[in-house]
Amino acid sequence: MTQFAFAGRCSTEDLQDPETSRNWQLTRARALIEPAGGKIVTEYFDAGHSRALPWKRRPQAAALLKALRDPHRGFDAVVIGEPQRTFYGNQFGNTFPLFVHFGVPLWVPEVGGAIDPDNEAHDLVMSVFGGMSKGERNRIKIRVRTAMASQAKIEGRYLGGRPPYGYRIADAGPHPNPAKAADGKCLHRLDADPETAWVVVRIFTEYLRGKGYYAIAEGLTRDGIPCPSAYDRARNPHREGYAWSKGAVRAILGNPRYTGHEVWSRQRKDEVLLDVDDVTLGHRTKLTWNTPEQWIWSAQPVHEPLVSMETFTRARAKNSAHRSGTSERSPRTTNHPYALRGLLRCGICRRKMQGNYNNGQPYYRCRYTAEYAKNTALNHPLTVYLRQSVILPVLDAWIVRVFAPGHLDRTLRAMRESQQQQPPTAPALEAAQRTITETNRSIAQYRAALDAGADPAIVAGWITSAQNQQTAARQQLAAAARTQEEDLTEEQIHHMIKTLGNMADRLQAAAPEEKAPLYADFGLELEYHAKRRVVTVRSQPADMCVFECPRGDLNPHAR
Repeated sequence: MTQFAFAGRCSTEDLQDPETSRNWQLTRARALIEPAGGKIVTEYFDAGHSRALPWKRRPQAAALLKALRDPHRGFDAVVIGEPQRTFYGNQFGNTFPLFVHFGVPLWVPEVGGAIDPDNEAHDLVMSVFGGMSKGERNRIKIRVRTAMASQAKIEGRYLGGRPPYGYRIADAGPHPNPAKAADGKCLHRLDADPETAWVVVRIFTEYLRGKGYYAIAEGLTRDGIPCPSAYDRARNPHREGYAWSKGAVRAILGNPRYTGHEVWSRQRKDEVLLDVDDVTLGHRTKLTWNTPEQWIWSAQPVHEPLVSMETFTRARAKNSAHRSGTSERSPRTTNHPYALRGLLRCGICRRKMQGNYNNGQPYYRCRYTAEYAKNTALNHPLTVYLRQSVILPVLDAWIVRVFAPGHLDRTLRAMRESQQQQPPTAPALEAAQRTITETNRSIAQYRAALDAGADPAIVAGWITSAQNQQTAARQQLAAAARTQEEDLTEEQIHHMIKTLGNMADRLQAAAPEEKAPLYADFGLELEYHAKRRVVTVRSQPADMCVFECPRGDLNPHAR
């Protein structure tokens, strides 16, 4: 009996829930191999990943490519249920040679069995399906974007997303689609929020009277008016919400929806090459701001305006006049190496500290007050500075001490204890399971609505939201399973500690500009407490525990 590995993929673009997509692809794969005596013994199924991603950037597909190299992989061949879901563009040509090299047959239903690397017809068929997959994805994008543009311009329909500060979402009557209306679904619109709408009016008024962004932010903070992230904590748990920022004021002044019109397509998604020297890595999605000429405006006002069109036009003209004096800023680039780039946070505001060269020395700084108004809740200095040459010797000494052979037993005990921290609770796991069940039911209803003629763009949004909830719940269950079933053995821990010990030796010999990747491998997180001149260090290497140095004193001589 031939043992097979099943490979498949499903994403939100397919308008299907992952379980349904997996089942029908698996059914096709079994129908192909079982008459020949084949049996599927393992699966590599990616859920929630676009087909445009190359195999090496999809978690399960990358794991399959890694398994091909293992002579004890546990399967003899690979079967794919639907090549259009698995291969995109020229991905087959970039991937199949690996199967040939490692002697692993690749079976697909479209050729009735294993692909023959010497058969030109097989190669042509797979190339055609890759092109069809790319064309299908492009057609979906064009159809959805065109439909949404028409809805915004002709109907003035609210197309979802977070309501702007100053508005709240309200029902706008039953949905025009009979199937959706029968299911209780409604259209939505924006209504003025009585608690915050007047703040928007104040911002526009003060700006047109001559105040700048920072002065407006200071006045709002001084008067005790909650900033957007403080007012809506449910949507902004990642922000502290202490004070108004210049960016928040600027965003409000530049939002045309305060005129009462629905405005869509202020941003677009561009796909840019991840690496221009290696196109096989594929693209990454980059959000880009459209120019005002590219915005889609509703023909008529569709919700209560907070400012007049004249007021908004004057504010935008004033902003444009301020910017016209300076040339467009080029992307920030630097040739200076920062060993702790992205790893060091300010202990006061919890924001990442920026790299900055000063007098020929690399520093890290936090300029919270340059963006946020001063406030009593957060007594932040004008600028917090930390010189790299001060922290690196102390940090390296800590790493070498923790992972030194003489401290191996103590480190092992710390790792053992960390594996027992934060055990999954039964109520949390039950809630995650309920979420999966409920989202499966909702997705089935959405698919039924789509089959009944519902708007694909709207349904896609509903399905995306449900699948995001489902993915988070599945990740929670998977993390719980790993915690319960995949505790490291003492032998594994000894092996990893020795590996990290070798890395610590390399760290001592490396120059400062060469240490960044080593720090990343150690999974470092640093927090600088300026008032105490103390750095808190946490290390969480991949698949390992957390070590913490509660006090990395930068002034060891001062007692």
